[in-house]
Amino acid sequence: MNITRAQQIAQSPDMKNVTYNGKAVYIEHVDVQTEMATIHFLSNPEKQQRVPISQLEEH
Repeated sequence: MNITRAQQIAQSPDMKNVTYNGKAVYIEHVDVQTEMATIHFLSNPEKQQRVPISQLEEH
């Protein structure tokens, strides 16, 4: 995924189908300078993780 699309998804009120390593995630924040996103897994909302935006996939 590219940074612009990740920002659009993070700012959208609609839920998008995004995965990280095959698991559904919600993008909470996008850091443009580091090209990292703060996400949480839909199956475990308590667990936040920072991941490279390039490893996120929209379906």
